[in-house]
Amino acid sequence: MVSYLRKKFQMGSISAAAHEEDGDEAKEDSLENTERDEIERSKVGIMRALAEREDPSTKEVDDLMIRRFLRARDLDIEKASDLFLKYLSWRREYVPAGSISPSEIPNDLAHQKIHMQGVDKMGRPIVVCFGSRHKQTSLEEFKRM
Repeated sequence: MVSYLRKKFQMGSISAAAHEEDGDEAKEDSLENTERDEIERSKVGIMRALAEREDPSTKEVDDLMIRRFLRARDLDIEKASDLFLKYLSWRREYVPAGSISPSEIPNDLAHQKIHMQGVDKMGRPIVVCFGSRHKQTSLEEFKRM
């Protein structure tokens, strides 16, 4: 199967008009992306206000995290807020110190499922996980992974 562009190049029929159409399409795409970004930013602000009213600890969460939850729920603020608040309660239950120390996961480190890579610019730990090396032994260990 020959691609559309290959046919065009073989026939030598790519004209200046075709190049102009491509430029117009690119401009339209950038306008749509700008509009989408503005909509996402406004929804992030609304979701942040809703989440902070329910749980004041959400002030520490950055906009990228909130945007991730919004995108996961097709920018539906209510569904994304519910999911986000459930995530925060899960995180408080399973990671009460804010991050998992190497002393809490010696088996995972020994089996080379997880590698600690230092910290990022904000001081958060960087961890690389290899899910294929994980052999489920107990439900509690599976939840922690």
